[in-house]
Amino acid sequence: MKTKSIKYILAAGLVCCGLSSTMTSCNSVLDEQPRSQFDPTFFNTKAGIEGGLTSLYAHLRYFYGNGYYLNTLETGTDEYTYAQSADGNFKDADLSGVGSVTPTSTVAGGAWGTLFANINTASGIIENGEAAGIDPALLAEANFFRAFDYFILVQTYGGVPLDLGAGELKFNTSTIRTSVRNTVPEVYAAIFSDLEKAVENLPENPRLTGTATKNLARLYLSKAYLTYAWWLENPNNIPTYPECTRNSGEAQSYFQKAFDTAKQAINNPGPYALQPTFYDVNVATNDRNSEIMLYADHDEDEKYGNGGAGYGWGSGGSPENFAYWMETWNYTEMTAKAASGAVINPVQREAVQGLGRPWTRMAPVADAFIEGGVWEDAVKAIDSRYDATFTLSYFTNWDKSGNSEPYVIGANGSQIKPGESYFSWVPESDDSKINYTGADGKLGFGEMAGRPDFVVAVNHISRKKYPINWKLGIYRTDNAGGLGSKVNGGSPRPWNIAKFSEFYLIAAEAAVKLGKNSDAKELVNVLRARAGKQTYCVNARAPFAADHSAEMVAATPETIDIDFILDERSREFWGEGYRWFDLVRTQKWAERAGTYRIAGSGYTDKDLETVTRNIPAGYYIRPIPQGQLDGMEMEPAEKEAYQNPAYRN
Repeated sequence: MKTKSIKYILAAGLVCCGLSSTMTSCNSVLDEQPRSQFDPTFFNTKAGIEGGLTSLYAHLRYFYGNGYYLNTLETGTDEYTYAQSADGNFKDADLSGVGSVTPTSTVAGGAWGTLFANINTASGIIENGEAAGIDPALLAEANFFRAFDYFILVQTYGGVPLDLGAGELKFNTSTIRTSVRNTVPEVYAAIFSDLEKAVENLPENPRLTGTATKNLARLYLSKAYLTYAWWLENPNNIPTYPECTRNSGEAQSYFQKAFDTAKQAINNPGPYALQPTFYDVNVATNDRNSEIMLYADHDEDEKYGNGGAGYGWGSGGSPENFAYWMETWNYTEMTAKAASGAVINPVQREAVQGLGRPWTRMAPVADAFIEGGVWEDAVKAIDSRYDATFTLSYFTNWDKSGNSEPYVIGANGSQIKPGESYFSWVPESDDSKINYTGADGKLGFGEMAGRPDFVVAVNHISRKKYPINWKLGIYRTDNAGGLGSKVNGGSPRPWNIAKFSEFYLIAAEAAVKLGKNSDAKELVNVLRARAGKQTYCVNARAPFAADHSAEMVAATPETIDIDFILDERSREFWGEGYRWFDLVRTQKWAERAGTYRIAGSGYTDKDLETVTRNIPAGYYIRPIPQGQLDGMEMEPAEKEAYQNPAYRN
């Protein structure tokens, strides 16, 4: 029997206050036109419900895979800063004095309008579907997505409206220009109610490939319990808005709920399972594997798999999956002298995982790769996640462009042939062995004795050159042995949103807060043991058999704390859009990301500079987008009161 997959149609529900927002370019613009494609009669039949549900899945592509949304969740954290070609969107998010977060920046916009449009669609499905006698399992998908969207909103902005114009959690069929924000506890009460209903009514197995299940709902329910528990406890006195009381005494009960819910899912996995190795989770040839519980889908069919400008020259806007561009430095600027004496680009732009279109907008901070960082040398030696997260070696491919040169001159005067490594990042411990003065014109590259490839040690990561996030890279099946004619477009790969592996880290984090150290250690060691196993080396492009599981487990600290959990979350989910939420939830953002080191923006810059960020407590929630405020017909004082306090004029 052939498995059916969802085919996305693009549709929008009515938006809170009649405003919608789609992130389409460097400058996000709020479109103040009400969307009214759906009305109550549309949701009175099973066909109408299924059409509405399809739009709920489709809406994921308007922020997951969007490079500017990824920027809001990674730049300014202990993973990423702005890179050499960054514009104001990325500099604003860095909070390091080169820009600022305001209600008009893309950092504010996020997915605000897209989420509220989708919430209203979900409410229409729930409200009218119940009256029409639609199967509760179908309606539970709408419950899941309404909670999913509200969970993003409440983490990002604090309390947000539950009433879009027709009453709390009611389907709105007319445009209104006023709005009232609910408190954080009120929003979480709605989230919990929807997710608990979704857990009750969703099937164990998806009705179609990629649709919601009980355990997907459990993942977000456990994470919502965990996040709300931290909010209640409020260990660092981070302010919230709208102002309300928090009962810190209730926090432990929610940590316990998070632990219990995650453990229940682990013990009853249904169709989900951990992949054998970390490489298997993220390699493009294994997309939509059993570890991936939810994704924003794409494929090579430009009409149905993209819905945007096509996979040729990408638009740099939703619904394309173009986020990987941002974390990719311009490796095509490397030059080499060929056998004939001609100067050529030895590594050319290619539609292959680990390369793709370079935009140089987001650079990883050097601190993560050196002593004391999550990828320090001791980790690199035994943790396969390092190899399966970053493009560290850059292989020559000029022959795929039709150039017949037999070789180029590499380090130490060596000959490098097509398909061989021309440049590599090496560990910090190798820095003393590198001669950086004998490789002029090679972007500040150095040479090591006995190596044909040029090298730079990771303690010289700069805003100009840095390891690419291999996990997110493009992959196509139609390159026909060449570089790929559509290398400049969006990626036809799905964007992974939810992973079964996160249950272990949610449960472990809750266990730490509950004082269950042995449970926390047991849970993290499941993933650490997996990380020690390797069957393929990304940066050698070859099979590689190694098992450092015992060493990984032995290296786990005896006492697990939140900082170690955050380290493990970074190693599992680096650069995928988890980080800002993780640091805000645990109230560790200023502590862990307040300073960072990186080299400059020039070709040969190699000395690390220390940069200080200003992360005030009020910035733990983002500003309400200016377009929302401009579109409301309310008094100026009311609009000011609607805005989060740290961003008022």
